[in-house]
Amino acid sequence: MELTITQPDDFHLHLRDGALLEAVAPHSAKHFGRAIVMPNLKPPITTTSSAISYRESILKAIPKTSNFNPLMTLYLTDTTTPHEIQIAKKSGYVYGIKLYPAGATTNSQDGVTDLFGNCYSVLEEMVEQGLPLLVHGEVTNPEVDVFDREKVFIETILEPLIQRLPQLKVVMEHITTMDAVKFVESCKEGYVAATVTPQHILLNRNALFQGGLQPHNYCLPVLKREIHRQAIVSAITSGSKRFFLGTDSAPHDRRNKECACGCAGIYNSPVALSLYAKVFEEAGALNKLEAFTSFNGPDFYGIPRNKSKIKLRKSPWKVPECLSFPFGDIIPMFAGETLDWEALLI
Repeated sequence: MELTITQPDDFHLHLRDGALLEAVAPHSAKHFGRAIVMPNLKPPITTTSSAISYRESILKAIPKTSNFNPLMTLYLTDTTTPHEIQIAKKSGYVYGIKLYPAGATTNSQDGVTDLFGNCYSVLEEMVEQGLPLLVHGEVTNPEVDVFDREKVFIETILEPLIQRLPQLKVVMEHITTMDAVKFVESCKEGYVAATVTPQHILLNRNALFQGGLQPHNYCLPVLKREIHRQAIVSAITSGSKRFFLGTDSAPHDRRNKECACGCAGIYNSPVALSLYAKVFEEAGALNKLEAFTSFNGPDFYGIPRNKSKIKLRKSPWKVPECLSFPFGDIIPMFAGETLDWEALLI
């Protein structure tokens, strides 16, 4: 079996910097036409000028023959100004503003502590400029159970935000719960959407503990119950335009995953398209795969769909046990396992 589809884009990608960037950027550039690149570096990408410099570093890290186009984002802080939003939009390089609640995930310590108190004028300017807010949707209150943080964020932050600024475009990133599915589906189409990762449609929280602690299945937001996984699969295979591909591929050196305090993040760029195809095939919805991977995201962001094509062939291949680089190893998602679908350039 073989499918030819419009080349997908990755609407949620971590490329890191330095040697890690040079190692992983070619994997994304191989399969995806464009990617929304997350800004949570050290230091974070908080200005348009730093976003442009980061973009130049990404372009240097991919093969010269590649047409991969990184779409940049800014990291929202308590001190971001409306003027910076104007500069970002005018630049033509910045496509969204990322909200990290302070302390929610990797390198989020500089994130927002009070969205309405410190950032409201910035959000109003984003409405004016047509720049979407890209949301890591978890509260950081230590009294809230880690498995409930997305649900509570929707109730306490997102619902009030949409009521106060109904014209603000919002992407709820890497959704993990049926609560997020219901919230996105309840909002006005074209204003609120969600990205969905391979891990949250293939794994549930059992995958963290089967056969011992599994650090390479640890990500944030953390994997949830099976009922939530099923709800997300149903949403993306329904044909809804509100959901689109965002891998949240997040590489770490193996030593930083397999340690006493391991980092959150799953590296899935080399296998993502194979895994999405698997899920859509199992749901009997291969005819809806292209819209999810290649149409819904560009349409929401108001950018043209890619003109190039790729092939997905039903041809078993084995995922490498590890990817080795001079600085160390990266363990890809489903390392050592055999996948049924292979992505091929045309």
